[in-house]
Amino acid sequence: MEHIELTGQSLTPEQVVLLARGEARAQIAPRALTRAAAAAAAAERIAARRPVYGRTTGVGANRTQRVADGDLEHGVRLLRSHAGGIGRPIEAEATRAMLAVRANQLLAGGAGLRAQIIEAIVQALDAGALPEIREYGGLGTADLTALAELGLTLIGEAPWRADTDPTAARSTDRQPAAPAAVTITSGDALALMSSSALTIGRSCLAWHEASRWISSAHAVAALSVFALDGSTEPFDEAVHQRRPHPGLMRSARIVRALLAGQSVKAARIQDPFALRCIPQVHGAALEALESTERVLRVEVNVASENPLFVTGPEGGAEAGGEADEAVFHHGGFHQALLTQSLDALNLALLSTGQLSLARLDLMFHPEFTGLRPFLADGEPASSGVMILENAAHDALSELRNAAMPAGLGHATLSRGVEDHSPFTSQSARQTARAAEALRLILATELVGALRTLRLRGLKPSPGTPLAQLYAIVELLDARTADRSTTPDVLQAVALLPSLAAAVPSDPPGQMA
Repeated sequence: MEHIELTGQSLTPEQVVLLARGEARAQIAPRALTRAAAAAAAAERIAARRPVYGRTTGVGANRTQRVADGDLEHGVRLLRSHAGGIGRPIEAEATRAMLAVRANQLLAGGAGLRAQIIEAIVQALDAGALPEIREYGGLGTADLTALAELGLTLIGEAPWRADTDPTAARSTDRQPAAPAAVTITSGDALALMSSSALTIGRSCLAWHEASRWISSAHAVAALSVFALDGSTEPFDEAVHQRRPHPGLMRSARIVRALLAGQSVKAARIQDPFALRCIPQVHGAALEALESTERVLRVEVNVASENPLFVTGPEGGAEAGGEADEAVFHHGGFHQALLTQSLDALNLALLSTGQLSLARLDLMFHPEFTGLRPFLADGEPASSGVMILENAAHDALSELRNAAMPAGLGHATLSRGVEDHSPFTSQSARQTARAAEALRLILATELVGALRTLRLRGLKPSPGTPLAQLYAIVELLDARTADRSTTPDVLQAVALLPSLAAAVPSDPPGQMA
């Protein structure tokens, strides 16, 4: 099993997914633990000589209230009072993603959290011991309820639950032993909670799924272009060099690569948008995915806790205190950038789904296929796969709802002190919903495309990339008599990851 070193600086969204799915194990880089310990020591020294939010004061509107000297229970009370998540317990995969992200962020060395607590989080992740986290409670300004629930579990007030996710990979040498209870000091509670680790982890998972389905969307679209005698002119390099948006150019290259070596005879002087605008729509999705990945690559490695403790030369010299260490009170935990990136991605996924369903609609028109309406076969008045449209439109409606920007929301909290919320946790949940709905829509198009090819007696030329795609999908049931299409769509869903894996990520050159 792969080991991923947590350094606080180099974790990637892809590695978060591997850790979340139990396909890799985390190990702490010693230098990162030293960095975190240095920040914790600096935090104690700074808090001894000046007020520090959340350590020597209350939180939110209680920031003006001082913690009594010698109050050792302040941190525990903060955890108890903030562990107020509601709704169903979240899935194990999202919980593991949260643990991975939070441990790595803490190793960046800005929270001032003691090293033993970070080690306990990584031990829990490695052991498959999970806290019970409730669905609702985060608004994009730190997942306070989720991380407070983690904190109560770490100190032994809430039980660990076994990770029983059957889809997670397992290492034969993994020992499911939860960490021993740790002690929380006055400053540890807010240091643990000041992060959107759950939302960021979920965003990594949703981004990864969306990436797979956009790859498979190119494969399905290429099969549909072939099935409908589409023109290849819309994908020509000459077209896209004159409007050089990177994502659009990349999408056109992918389609050209998938159609390379294949004789595609255009049936029309100009195709409908569903065929003609694939690079424009899929390319926009590629750009949205790249933008989201860029934000996530930063967020999984940030030291954005409030307050932020800085040691070393960048800490400067604090008046009356030790050199090279400082504390900063700030709003770096605010996730407006991630919200807007996810919201844009959700809209891009919606457009991809709309175009997929438009291609399915073309297959139901005899003027485009030369076949009977709805790809019917057999007895007169047969319905064929008419019902695919109904099911796909229902999934598209779900995708459309998920694409409503969560950033339109607003909340003012804590007696007006916290007067803006980006609702990033909602955006992440919506991206997961959007990706799932898109997967189902693409599966219906795949069923229609393969049926069109079979009824028309078309097969890709041997040895071409399109023939490789066809070999993957020809496992679909070949019967054409009226029957339930549910098994076909379910089987198509299962084939989409293989199609995605067969699509080149960024091929060079012009179509042969």
